[in-house]
Amino acid sequence: MIIHHLQEKNSILNKFISEIRDVNVQKDSLRFRRNIERIGEVLGYELSKELSYFNVSVNTPLGNKEEELPNKDVVLCSILRAGLPLHQGLLNYFDDAESAFISAYRHHPNNDAAFEIIVEYFASPSIENKIVLLADPMLATGQSLVSVYEAIKKQGVAKEIHIVAVIGSKEGIEFIKDKFPKNTHLWIAAIDATLDSRGYIVPGLGDAGDLAFGTKL
Repeated sequence: MIIHHLQEKNSILNKFISEIRDVNVQKDSLRFRRNIERIGEVLGYELSKELSYFNVSVNTPLGNKEEELPNKDVVLCSILRAGLPLHQGLLNYFDDAESAFISAYRHHPNNDAAFEIIVEYFASPSIENKIVLLADPMLATGQSLVSVYEAIKKQGVAKEIHIVAVIGSKEGIEFIKDKFPKNTHLWIAAIDATLDSRGYIVPGLGDAGDLAFGTKL
């Protein structure tokens, strides 16, 4: 797996990351969603540098200009519900991409820290020989991403896979490294050191889905 850790180099991305972490700024769910969206735009821009391009001739009012445009065979797949603001940020840049949505959640059968990942809903075009951008804002244990990948493989064999995440743990990244094809790219804004006993990223930011859309039952 090829890892692109964007916060290794300072940029305006630091501001967006600091605000989604800040417990005071988090109280504004609109700003939280918008910051996740903006982080998605930054990640999408950096990701676009690794895609393949083709030549087109553009007619201007004064003549023609040759331009290089990215190939359009992109499927943007986001994990519900937390992935929706990140999906929108990526879609702002890859506006002609096809979209797929998949649900994945932690199920605690014994009402303790142990959990399993349940995948219940999946709506997707074929991903056969396409570039898949797999968006999940929080890469904690990595189990959700692996379960999702097993589900989407049924739609075909992707030409490329690019995982897009906002914050991840070192443990989660290590877990997924050998679960995806070797040429998979991970685009991640920030990497935190540890997980707590419940499998949440520390210091992280809390529950991204709840912060974006409100608490759930």
